[in-house]
Amino acid sequence: MSEPDAIDEILEFAISREVEANEFYTALADRVSNSAMSRLLKDLAEEELEHKTKLELEIMKIGDVVQQAPRSPDADEKARLKISDYIVEDGGQLDMEYEDLLLLGMKKEKASFRLYIDLAEMIDDKQLHETLLEIAEEEARHKMRFEIEYDNLLQRRQHR
Repeated sequence: MSEPDAIDEILEFAISREVEANEFYTALADRVSNSAMSRLLKDLAEEELEHKTKLELEIMKIGDVVQQAPRSPDADEKARLKISDYIVEDGGQLDMEYEDLLLLGMKKEKASFRLYIDLAEMIDDKQLHETLLEIAEEEARHKMRFEIEYDNLLQRRQHR
């Protein structure tokens, strides 16, 4: 897939997901009583903004180096169909138990990881491909951080 419009659209979707993740982690950081977890969530929120910046840079590069090609309706339709696979609904609320918030965080990070892996497979540009894989790796680390906190939560409950 090398149509600039389709790539732009997918990257714009990814950017919106990063903004959403930033807002989610910022709000969650304000809800947790554990100061270490609150700091971790704030760090994750900052990392999501770094992802956004990287993606915005890639969009600028595409505009500078790729000439407009005719848009393929097939490619556009496929891109839209895939986008729905990466959305994890949170009901727009954070009024849930801490355990449920951790599980939601894991699901969101898993969906983000899958998004970037799948996007990387669709991209011919080597540098963009590498950037997407790098972000995917960071999303996997985010998921792992939630998993560790979730395991710690379960262990604390068992020792009560």
